[in-house]
Amino acid sequence: MLSDLEIAQRAEMQPITKIAQSLGLEEEDIELYGKYKAKVSLEVLKKFRHHPLGKYIDVTAITPTPLGEGKTVTTIGLSMALNKIGKRSIVCIRQPSLGPVFGIKGGAAGGGYSQVVPMEDFNLHLTGDTHAVSAAHNLLAAFIDNHLFHGNQLGIDPFSISWPRVVDISDRALRKIVLGLGGKDNGIPRESGFDIAVASEIMAILALTTDIFDLRKRLGRIVIGYTRDKKPITAEDLQCAGAMTVLLRDAIKPNLLQTLENTPCFVHAGPFANIAHGNSSIIADQIALRLSEYVVTESGFGADCGMEKFMNIKCRYSGLRPDCVVMVCSIRALKMHSGKYKVVPGKPLDAEIVKEDVESLVKGSENLIKQIENARLFGVPVVVAINVFSTDTDREIETVRKIALENGAFAATVSEVWAKGGEGGRELAEAVVRACEEPNQFQFLYPLDIPIKEKIEIIATKVYGADGVVYEPVAEEKIKQFTDLGWDKLPICMAKTHLSLSHDPKLKGRPRNFKLPIRDIRPSVGAGFLYPLCGEMRTMPGLPSVPAGNKVDIDAEGNVVGLF
Repeated sequence: MLSDLEIAQRAEMQPITKIAQSLGLEEEDIELYGKYKAKVSLEVLKKFRHHPLGKYIDVTAITPTPLGEGKTVTTIGLSMALNKIGKRSIVCIRQPSLGPVFGIKGGAAGGGYSQVVPMEDFNLHLTGDTHAVSAAHNLLAAFIDNHLFHGNQLGIDPFSISWPRVVDISDRALRKIVLGLGGKDNGIPRESGFDIAVASEIMAILALTTDIFDLRKRLGRIVIGYTRDKKPITAEDLQCAGAMTVLLRDAIKPNLLQTLENTPCFVHAGPFANIAHGNSSIIADQIALRLSEYVVTESGFGADCGMEKFMNIKCRYSGLRPDCVVMVCSIRALKMHSGKYKVVPGKPLDAEIVKEDVESLVKGSENLIKQIENARLFGVPVVVAINVFSTDTDREIETVRKIALENGAFAATVSEVWAKGGEGGRELAEAVVRACEEPNQFQFLYPLDIPIKEKIEIIATKVYGADGVVYEPVAEEKIKQFTDLGWDKLPICMAKTHLSLSHDPKLKGRPRNFKLPIRDIRPSVGAGFLYPLCGEMRTMPGLPSVPAGNKVDIDAEGNVVGLF
């Protein structure tokens, strides 16, 4: 069996100029980065503003196992399948971080015969957008310490500074550091740390901005800390926002690639799905919707994480409305949610989980039922995609299909796009087309003008299934502070584990009889949301005992090997 990388390297790619032409783009609309990738000018939005909007499809999932359950594979495969049945489609996805690529997860270009190519470029530097985000972020960090060194005219309280530095590599040794050591010429000593680059608020801003001028305003609103009398200090106060904008002038433009079957693909931005909203950029979606009949995008992790934020945050700022949600599930993940089986990254699957076990499947399907309910809260039809593995039995597949249909799904189909590419997603594509024609009563889960606590409690009770919320004293203090500052009108971006509907990754299935703890709340005023912390959240991952990067190398011909 060929590896994902071997399949990708055997792909018959078309020049990206030809992919652009298929969308109606001309030479002046794109900026080439070699033969197979390009950036798309934002002027395209004006040029095609009179084109009707295509159908907008968000691909989400049940609560995944630590291995993931084929959401990106399904996203890419569905777009290819839509083209197979005669529809014009574009897929829009995030760019992966180098941390997971060289860490536990490996690459994120899909898999099997449902991939974005060139796979090596996609998973590595692409066109340098993440590095631009890192440069802009670290420029602001340098401005902060320089301001302290030269007298601190703004009166910044050094203990309130919350702006770390970033690097796009998983490096646990950088989580907590001390700056300014080595004498007075090297700055003022203080504690700080590093986050991974995709956790930067600037990455969230890049994904939520709508043009270069909106980007400039959002960067200026970034809050880095406070004065001793609690006045917020912004990037605008430090006179850094203009320079940061200049560093991001190219990064704001979406990247155009293609799938194995030459379906156009926009790859743009990569915000963390735990701390931030976990979706690709608004700009990419806006352009794609003017250039095609169907746009398939993807939200990070399960429907309780990325999809909820897609609806309540991304759609608020974009003004776009989804026509359909695709809910990806797998038989093995549903069995895991029964509590009978454990799935651990880096370890072989339990041999029993791949054997027929309808009883565990039914019990674990409570998670699927709740995630369908969560999507239906927004008034959008749901198509369940069963990502098929060779060990799944017909009886198990039919069990999931029946449960999905009985619990509110518009349709439930198998997806074999990993093994068969677009051909393996025909049934799914046809179901999605039908769902997109259904009456749509899209609605947000909450209005913005209600108190912070009320927004949090709506998400906790309606989406997670909690009985209520418990606030630690720090969170209570922050709620009062943010309300006084006028930030209470921002949407909420919950920061919690992706491995459970609750805050506790050990609680599988559909947790009940729990209260959601909020230990702190932090502002991302530039991005435009507040993020409550439900437990400890890592913003700098660590490498595993055997990193995926161990296998990455070049062969005798200079080709990349070991990337997956």
